[in-house]
Amino acid sequence: MNITKISAEDRRFKLEAGAGSDAVHSDPVYSFAVTRIVLDSGLAGTGLVLTMGRGNDLVCGAIELLGQQLKGRDIEELMANFGVTFRKLADDVQLRWLGPHKGVVHLALASITNACFDLWTKSRGVPLWKLLLSLSPAEVVQLLDLSYLEDVLNHSEALQLLTAELPSRVSREGVLTTGYPGYDTSVGWYQYDAAQIEDKVKRSLDEGFGAFKLKVGGPLDHDLARAQGLRKVAGEKVTIMFDANQQWNLPQALVACKELGAFRPLWIEEPTHPDDIFAHQTLAKAIAPLALALGEHVPNRVIFKNYLQSGCVGFLQPDCTRLGGISEFITVSLLAKKFGVPVIPHVGDMGQIHQHLVLFNRIAIGHPEEFLEYIPHLSSHFVHPVDLRDGRYQTPQEAGSSTDLL
Repeated sequence: MNITKISAEDRRFKLEAGAGSDAVHSDPVYSFAVTRIVLDSGLAGTGLVLTMGRGNDLVCGAIELLGQQLKGRDIEELMANFGVTFRKLADDVQLRWLGPHKGVVHLALASITNACFDLWTKSRGVPLWKLLLSLSPAEVVQLLDLSYLEDVLNHSEALQLLTAELPSRVSREGVLTTGYPGYDTSVGWYQYDAAQIEDKVKRSLDEGFGAFKLKVGGPLDHDLARAQGLRKVAGEKVTIMFDANQQWNLPQALVACKELGAFRPLWIEEPTHPDDIFAHQTLAKAIAPLALALGEHVPNRVIFKNYLQSGCVGFLQPDCTRLGGISEFITVSLLAKKFGVPVIPHVGDMGQIHQHLVLFNRIAIGHPEEFLEYIPHLSSHFVHPVDLRDGRYQTPQEAGSSTDLL
């Protein structure tokens, strides 16, 4: 059960024309910086983080630098108090200077963390969701680094949040049978024309989806025409969302959000620069009750704390391939629970890991059952791709976190 080898692999996948495009990322190459952690038994864990192509090798290099500290560790001993290890890696005395807790080194930490969880679940022979749900509240809290959150969420409060949900957990376990609902992002990429959007939405409706996301952030007239087209083909009863991918400045966002609000979206996502909390606060007040969603480019729990404190976020979108992995994702989910904000993850992992995490969020933390983003473009590259039926993620049964690549 001891770790004998840690390595990184640079995997890049060319997408079909227009897929993955938004107002900022016009030529994406979906790429994974992959961590492989091997035990002396030969059992291996796989961790992922997403990049857009160039620079993926930098993250792989950081994985090699950070990961060597885990050699020789017993996987059970490591995971029994993973929060301590997480903080030690995040605060590496030399590499911390390159962050801290953001950028290339934090992405590397995420890949390593996700590989540790995958290996742990495989060593126990269960899916990630099942292992997480088998843990006591105290064991869950030991996985987390709550540093810099003590003013709003300390160890005792985190334990209390989880313990309070224990009596009602059984009432939420039905989601394991029914599956977790999804929404389809792949119908509305920025470079898709009206005919492509209409064709893909109709197909997605036939597959059972009832919610769709459209990329915006170009000339306002163009965005409004695309929004009108989506609403027309999807129908009035379907849920739609708009995603600007940080393209607007605040004055532009104030105008665009009010105009797009006419199509009754559930949210406007990433309307401006992700570091500008005050701009989001100003915007949220101006366009209420229309909600803002964000999190795809929020790098750590501290910034999420500040966003929640500001009261400007209607839907939180943490991503375990942008944060420091599964551990920090759970930390942010607990923060969101305390502030009463729903968690609807961004799926930089293509939903492979997050299909497990939303089940934990729902059952163990008591978050509402909303839906999970669906992006199918890399499904053929996974050993166990997500299984969507009637627009719902089916509960995975294979051991691990569904991250093994072909």
